[in-house]
Amino acid sequence: MTDFAARRTMMVDTQVRPNDVTKFPVIEAMLAIPREEFVPASRRAVAYTGENIDLGNGRVMLEARTISKMIDGLNIQPTDLVLDVACGLGYGAAVIARMSEAVVAIEEDAEMAAEAEKRLADNAVFNVAVLQAELAQGCPKQGPYDAILVEGAVEEVPPAILEQLKEGGRIAALFMEGSLGVVRIGHVVNGRVNWRYAFNAHAPLLQGFAKERGFSL
Repeated sequence: MTDFAARRTMMVDTQVRPNDVTKFPVIEAMLAIPREEFVPASRRAVAYTGENIDLGNGRVMLEARTISKMIDGLNIQPTDLVLDVACGLGYGAAVIARMSEAVVAIEEDAEMAAEAEKRLADNAVFNVAVLQAELAQGCPKQGPYDAILVEGAVEEVPPAILEQLKEGGRIAALFMEGSLGVVRIGHVVNGRVNWRYAFNAHAPLLQGFAKERGFSL
């Protein structure tokens, strides 16, 4: 029988801690949440490898290094309300839920959203609301949010999502610039989002997050 707990500890010790993730709540959450419970059954054996894991429907579970550094950069507090965009089967939401007051997690595909809700409940994660929604629109009815995590690549973040951040709020997004992926952390200051470089990573581009292309002759 696979010792997933030992693999989880090894993942944190080899993929998370060495990549400058030092906040105790992030480390504790990564050690506590079983990644193997949030992937398709056929992918459980590779849940702790250092790569993105295909979930189907164009979604991936971000590699541990990427998601831990994104969450670390958000500096989530116990009183925060967090929006998780493109939550997949719920792993990122489960991690964030351990360090925040509540999480609103959205998925576009109804079956995936239902599956994420089931897996979160099965793992006793009860402060996450999973909703089916158009990703690029976020979930304004439940906002505004203290922090937003986008679990996939973007070329740009739609204004509709940025407008759901509180003053002083934070957002983590992975921008694809050609073949290069760059994670940036944004902070809302005086109603505007100021972005700063965090690290390089890679993920599939989310539908609805591509830049509009103009016509050329």
